[in-house]
Amino acid sequence: MTQAPAVPKAGPRRHDREIVALAVPAFGALVAEPLFVMVDSAIVGHLGTRELAGLAVAAALLTTAVSVFVFLAYATTGAVARRVGAGDLPAAIRQGMDGIWLALLLGAAVIAVTLPAAPWLIGIFGASDTATPYAVTYLRISSLGIPAMLVVLAATGVLRGLQDTRTPLYVAIGGFGANAALNAILVYGVGLGIAGSAWGTVIAQCAMGAVYLVVVVRGARRHGASLRPDAAGIRASAQAGVPLLVRTLSLRAVLMIATAVAARLGDTEIAAHQIVLSLWSLMAFALDAIAIAGQAIIGRYLGADDTQGARDVCRRMVQWGVVAGVLLGVLIVVARPLFIPLFTDDQTVRDTLLPALLVVAVSQPIAGIVFILDGVLMGAGDGPYLAGAMLVTLAVFAPVALFIPSLGGGLTALWWAMGLMMTVRMLTLWLRTRSGRWLITGATR
Repeated sequence: MTQAPAVPKAGPRRHDREIVALAVPAFGALVAEPLFVMVDSAIVGHLGTRELAGLAVAAALLTTAVSVFVFLAYATTGAVARRVGAGDLPAAIRQGMDGIWLALLLGAAVIAVTLPAAPWLIGIFGASDTATPYAVTYLRISSLGIPAMLVVLAATGVLRGLQDTRTPLYVAIGGFGANAALNAILVYGVGLGIAGSAWGTVIAQCAMGAVYLVVVVRGARRHGASLRPDAAGIRASAQAGVPLLVRTLSLRAVLMIATAVAARLGDTEIAAHQIVLSLWSLMAFALDAIAIAGQAIIGRYLGADDTQGARDVCRRMVQWGVVAGVLLGVLIVVARPLFIPLFTDDQTVRDTLLPALLVVAVSQPIAGIVFILDGVLMGAGDGPYLAGAMLVTLAVFAPVALFIPSLGGGLTALWWAMGLMMTVRMLTLWLRTRSGRWLITGATR
C-alpha cells in the first residue's frame, strides 16, 4: 500500500489521465470476478447435467448474497477517499478497517443462516429432486467462502479510496487462476466431484481475502492506524451502508421483475431476454469501471474541500460516460452478427432478441450518464438520496413492466420499459448533481 496522492490542481487532460489510470484496472477486476462462476460451470458441466443444474441454482443464491453486500465496497471507497483528500491517511485506513470488521461480522451471520437453511433455500428456486443434493452440497461448502468475499469487497473499497485499482486487478487475476487450477485438481484429480469445485472456490476466495488483509495491515502499521475492532466505527460503517443496501435491493427488484415478465411472455421471449440481459450486464461492467473511478476521485476532492474541482471532474466524467455509451451502442449494432450466434442457433429466438438488442444499443448513452452520476454521488457519500431515487425509479418501472403482457406487448416493449427505468434514474441523478447539495466537504460527511 503506497502513499496516496494529494489532490492535483487539474485540467481536463489531467482528469482524463487519472480516470483512465483508475478505470482500466477496475474494469479488469470487475470482469475477472464473474469468471469464477464461468470456470466452475465449465468444469462441473462435464460431470453431468444434474451437477450443472445444482451448481446453477446454488451459484444464483451465492451471487445474490454477495451482490447484496456490495455496499461494503461502495461506501468504503468514498469514506476512505475523503480522508485521503483531507491528508489523514491513518484515519483513512482506520475507516477501511471498520468496513473490514463489518464484512467479517456479516459473513459470519450469512454462514450461520446458510448452513442449516440450505435445503430450504434451494427449494425456493424449485430445483429438481435430482439436482437438489448437488445444489445443497455446493451451497453449504461455498458459503464458507462468503466472509472472505465480503472482506475482498471491503478491502477493495479501501484500496480504491486510496486511488489504487491496480492491486484489486492483480488479486482478481491471481484468484481466477488459482480457482481454475484448484477446481480441475479437486474435481478430477482428487475425484471430489461438485464438492471439489466448491472447495476450490472457497480456497481461492480465502487466499484473495488473505492477500487483501496483508496489504491493508501493512498500510495500517506503516501509518500507525489501529487494527482493533471499534464498535462505534463498525456501527457507522453499517449505518452508511444501509441506504446503499436499499438502492441495491431496489435495482435487483427491477431486474427480477423484468425477468418475471419475460417468463410470462413465453419460452422464446425469456430465452431471448436472458441473452439481451447478459449483454446489457457486460456493457454495465465497462461503464461501472468509470463510475468506480468517480467514487474515488470525487471523495478525494470533497475531502480536500475543493468543491470546484469536484464539479469539474464530475462534468468531465459525464462527458466520458456519454462517449463511452455511444461507442458501446455502436459496438452492439456492428458486432451483433458475430455474438448473437454464440448464444443461440434458434432463429425464432434471434428474431425476437434483435429489436430488444437495438433498444439496448440506443439507450447506452443514457446508461453512461446514469453510471457516472451514480458513482459521483456514491463518492460524495450521498447514499440516502440514491436510495430514495432508486425507490422512485422502481415505483415507476414496476407497473409499466407488469402491464406489458396484458397489453399485448412483447420483449421489445419490456426493454423499452427498461429504457424508461434508466431515463428516470438519469433524471433523478441529474437533478441532484445540478442542485449542488451533494457537495459537502470535509474528512467526514
